[in-house]
Amino acid sequence: MRWLNRKALAALIILWMPACAAADTAEVLEAVKLPQGFKIQLYANVPGARTLVSVPELGLIYIGSRRGNAIHAIRNDGNDREVFKAAGGFKVPNGIAWKDGWLYVAEQHRLVRLPALSDGTLDTSRTEVLFDKLPDDSWHGWRYAAFGPDGALYVAIGAPCNVCELSGLEGTIQRFDPQTWEPEPYALGVRNSVGLAFHPENGGLYFTDNGADMMGDDSPPDELNHAPKAGLHFGYPYYGGGQDRTRDFAGQTPPQDIQFPVVPFNAHVAALGIEFYRGQMFPKDYRGDAFVAQHGSWNRSIPDGYRIMRIRFDETGQAAGKEIFADGFLKNGRKLGRPVDIETLPDGSLLISDDHAGAVYRVVH
Repeated sequence: MRWLNRKALAALIILWMPACAAADTAEVLEAVKLPQGFKIQLYANVPGARTLVSVPELGLIYIGSRRGNAIHAIRNDGNDREVFKAAGGFKVPNGIAWKDGWLYVAEQHRLVRLPALSDGTLDTSRTEVLFDKLPDDSWHGWRYAAFGPDGALYVAIGAPCNVCELSGLEGTIQRFDPQTWEPEPYALGVRNSVGLAFHPENGGLYFTDNGADMMGDDSPPDELNHAPKAGLHFGYPYYGGGQDRTRDFAGQTPPQDIQFPVVPFNAHVAALGIEFYRGQMFPKDYRGDAFVAQHGSWNRSIPDGYRIMRIRFDETGQAAGKEIFADGFLKNGRKLGRPVDIETLPDGSLLISDDHAGAVYRVVH
């Protein structure tokens, strides 16, 4: 089953790739539309820019990638920004997180950490391997990692297929205790999450999840999920996304009750990075809301996504609605950019990474 799914999907990806010629970032900036009072700027050109981690004490932004083997950094020195290679030699260094002078890297096959030197480069000679038994499969092998308010590191581990049986750590979000670095299952039935964030008030985990492919243009929905406690099941592979059952598992009963998304998105928009806004620059009603990057569809006859969504949260900390915040990365069916991750800077402005144009943008108000 896995081999058949991979073969069919790989063929479609090959057909889709020629349409992905990157646009000039000036064209992206001209095309993107924002609410009144907001403006988007080019922050820096970074090859394959994906995961963003702000480190204010160093004046740096670290940037992970699923292309190549390097982690880059942006040094912000007033109006001058220097982009440099912080370290290399990684295997799909998409998942990165910062804590107490160390950059944690969730590679495809393992979890490591490296200390930062005074110039912002990472000291690879002091690399510590924390866990080396992550599923070493390239399908959904780009990890995402974030520290929770409990001090533990949460790592999303995708399913190594489109729709299939899971085993071991596959299709989960694992909680790594910082004392032992042994994984504990936190969320189950997660197909491919590439975005984790914790609510600024109640500390609950919210994560995006990408629905299954090959179920039609409008099925299944992509998801924003809430995991307030450990052990909840989010449906995969019994559900492809939302409440849409997969063909292969339609006759099977899930092992426990299913947690359905608190916010469903359109099918195949590829919801990735999520960021709760804690800054002061944006209007007051944005504080406590979340932004979600939609990377954009690849197996839909009419492309969808390629935008940033705003998720409104009410006074009780519950998701209360969604709306488009930044649109225009897709222009007349042509992909100008593909948003991946979102990060708030200390001044309250918002960074957006784009691995299609190889850029990081800054949104100001």
